[in-house]
Amino acid sequence: MKALYPKISWFLFGFFSIAIGLYPILYFVFGRQFGVLNAHDAEQLSNLLWNTAFYTHITLGGLALAVGWIQFNQKLRDRNRKLHKRIGMIYVTAVFFSGLAGVYVAIYTLGGMVASLGFVCLGITWLTTTLMGWKTAKSKDFDSHENWMIFSYAACFAAVTLRIYLPILENLLGGFIPAYRVVAWLCWVPNMVVAYWLVIRNNKAKRFIKT
Repeated sequence: MKALYPKISWFLFGFFSIAIGLYPILYFVFGRQFGVLNAHDAEQLSNLLWNTAFYTHITLGGLALAVGWIQFNQKLRDRNRKLHKRIGMIYVTAVFFSGLAGVYVAIYTLGGMVASLGFVCLGITWLTTTLMGWKTAKSKDFDSHENWMIFSYAACFAAVTLRIYLPILENLLGGFIPAYRVVAWLCWVPNMVVAYWLVIRNNKAKRFIKT
């Protein structure tokens, strides 16, 4: 039974990563009346720069989410280093453009300063941890690379946790805007705490193996 839990966790991890990674397609299918766009005013929806940033963010962010989880499969990494590197470059490139676009979109997000600051901090965290992951890979410091990419994908996985928490918070707080202010922080800060725990656990395991 214990051996079953990791398999179920891995399945759910992959399922949510792919499902929410593909979620942005619905914005192209249903248009302006879908998702968060439904709450924006007509003036913002007609702004070319905002639209470019928004669709860049959701499309490339979805791509990063959909492919990034594969990188945590150790068997795949060991068997095919070239594939791991290629997927990694796709992920890093997607994060770079999606993260920058996301920071811009966050400045004008719904929910005022509280929500805006939460999402801006998320974008900066995502960009910074990914950059450090890329730099440590280039310098062949693979232990640090793995740690930084755990933090990076924890930030990326905020797209999943946001969609889990938001409907719950809407029911608890009685509306979209108050829920959005809370979820702007709740969707990623606990993720980073979990990532920190994973990094500490992995580092201890590696030290044990070396000794």
